[in-house]
Amino acid sequence: MAIKAIDVFCGSKAGNNPLFEAHTTQLGYLLAQNNITVIYGGGNKGLMAAVANATLEKNGKVIGIIPKLLSEWEHQHNGLTELHIVENMHSRKELLYEKCDAAIILPGGYGTLDEVFEILTWNQLRIHNKKIFILNSGGFYDHMIAHIQMMFSEGFLYGDPYETMTILNEPQELLQYL
Repeated sequence: MAIKAIDVFCGSKAGNNPLFEAHTTQLGYLLAQNNITVIYGGGNKGLMAAVANATLEKNGKVIGIIPKLLSEWEHQHNGLTELHIVENMHSRKELLYEKCDAAIILPGGYGTLDEVFEILTWNQLRIHNKKIFILNSGGFYDHMIAHIQMMFSEGFLYGDPYETMTILNEPQELLQYL
C-alpha cells in the first residue's frame, strides 16, 4: 500500500538533544519532497512546530488536528494547509488515525506515548492495520522497544509487534517504505 498521508506523533517540546529537532526537520523535508501529507497534532511549539514548518518550507501539505483545550497551550499553528479544532483528545486521536495511511513516532512525552500505545493497541485489536514507524533518534526509544520486546517474549501480545512496527534510526530510512 502506498503511503500518501502519515501521522507524525512527537513532542510539543523540543527536548534536550539537538538531534531530535534535526531529525524532525529532515523528516518534514523528506515527506514534503515525496508528496506525503503530514498529519499531526496542530501545535506550533517544539518538535510539532519543527515538522510542520519544515514540511511547509518545502511546499508540502500539513493537516493539524488540535483539541480546543490545547489550542492555546500548544499554540495552534495558523499557517497549515488545514487545521481542525476538535472537542477533545479522543476526537483528535480518532481523526488522526482515520486520515492517515501510517504513523511515525518521534521523541516526545506522555502524549506521544499515549498515541504510540493506542495505535499499537488498535492494530492488535484489528481496528485498523496501519504501518507504524518509530524514529529512534539517538536511542530515545531504546527502553520502550526493549519493553515491547519483553511483553512479546513473555506472552502478553497477540502477535509479533514487528509485523506492524518498524524501527528507524535515521529519517531517510523511511524512504524504502514509501
